[in-house]
Amino acid sequence: MQSLLAILQLAAVEVNAWKIIGWSGNLIFGLRFVWQWIASERAKKSIIPPGFWEISLLGSIIYTSYFIFYRHDSVGIISNLLPLPLYARNVFLHWRHARNEKKVQESTKEEDSLVD
Repeated sequence: MQSLLAILQLAAVEVNAWKIIGWSGNLIFGLRFVWQWIASERAKKSIIPPGFWEISLLGSIIYTSYFIFYRHDSVGIISNLLPLPLYARNVFLHWRHARNEKKVQESTKEEDSLVD
């Protein structure tokens, strides 16, 4: 870790807690594309898995906090804040669908046990 910090200092990159938060948000936000790529490769077709939206939501929240509290950069704030409702809506839709499927499975099990 010390060597990484030394390299960053040599490159004139300022390192502080908010920079680490910003880099973390950027990294998490970028991982969503890796997640989507892996899911598509497994399915052998282009898909957007639920984790894509969850990673998008988390990365955008962290990245937006960096722009709000450290950079005070309205462009960064707006560009990360505007898609948040879309990410949150897709996460909600997935959770609601999963909950409803679980209820259907439970009721099917109950019906099957009554028939036996």
